[in-house]
Amino acid sequence: MHTPTTTAEGHQLPTALEPRNPGMALDLDWVSSAQANTSAIERRAKTLPGRRSVKKDHQAAWLCKALSLIDLTTLSGDDSEGRVERLCAKAKQPVRADILEALGMQGLTTGAVCVYHDMIETAVSALKGTGIPVAAVSTGFPAGLSPYHLRIAEIGESVKAGAEEIDIVITRRHVLQGNWQALYDEMKEMREACGDAHVKAILATGELGTLRNVARASLVCMMAGADFIKTSTGKESVNATLPVSLVMIRAIRDYYDRTGYRVGYKPAGGISKAKDSLVYLSLIKDELGDRWLQPDLFRFGASSLLGDIERQLEHHVTGQYSASYRHAMA
Repeated sequence: MHTPTTTAEGHQLPTALEPRNPGMALDLDWVSSAQANTSAIERRAKTLPGRRSVKKDHQAAWLCKALSLIDLTTLSGDDSEGRVERLCAKAKQPVRADILEALGMQGLTTGAVCVYHDMIETAVSALKGTGIPVAAVSTGFPAGLSPYHLRIAEIGESVKAGAEEIDIVITRRHVLQGNWQALYDEMKEMREACGDAHVKAILATGELGTLRNVARASLVCMMAGADFIKTSTGKESVNATLPVSLVMIRAIRDYYDRTGYRVGYKPAGGISKAKDSLVYLSLIKDELGDRWLQPDLFRFGASSLLGDIERQLEHHVTGQYSASYRHAMA
């Protein structure tokens, strides 16, 4: 997805490379056969927080992994160039240098920085030479209800401005009405508009009604060429949840088993605690395997998560917790 980069300290940041999902013809038989046993999924999800417990050095290592998978995000109406520049500085140096040195993790960065279109050029300039990609939300984010030709044009403008990843929002009514052809055509055109930029399809799962709809929408977006499927905009009343994640991850696994192409996963919204990130990482490891624990196939859509991870790592090294206000994002 991105080529490896070298930090000023000489440490190479590991970046895996994966053939891009080319998509396939819409298979309505496959889509209609996708089901979701809600009660079984919810039972499984309830067991996840207690299934794995990692402590001490192992926990610190997993938290460093989680940190490297964060799309550090600011999507506020009062965003400014200064805020975005500070966020980019945090992406480049997410944890105090002495803490990273004590952990042997010098050069660790977040996975990406995610902003609105207006802030792409600022972020690209601030991250120049780091290898950290800029992601932009697009297509009338968060509702996705602006005129369709403008949504397509917005993608092109964001790519032209330097975004290497585009987070698009699907039209929810296509899912709610079972109009899978319309969803497929929309996703396919948006993928084409992205060109070489990778596209994350935001399903807004909290607004899709059922887990079965989540499963089917996931498959359709992957068939249309999505590089990632993403739970939420972070603006819905219900965002990333473990039951939804389980459904989407198993759709990814099914797609890989049938096509041989790996598609990435991004839970977004509501993941703010370090312990929560460990649950998601263990879920990915159990369901998809270690290959998906790389930035080209897994991301957290979060900002406050980084602050809590930083506090936990500082406690691991020093034995003391610092106040949360010392870990502001921007």
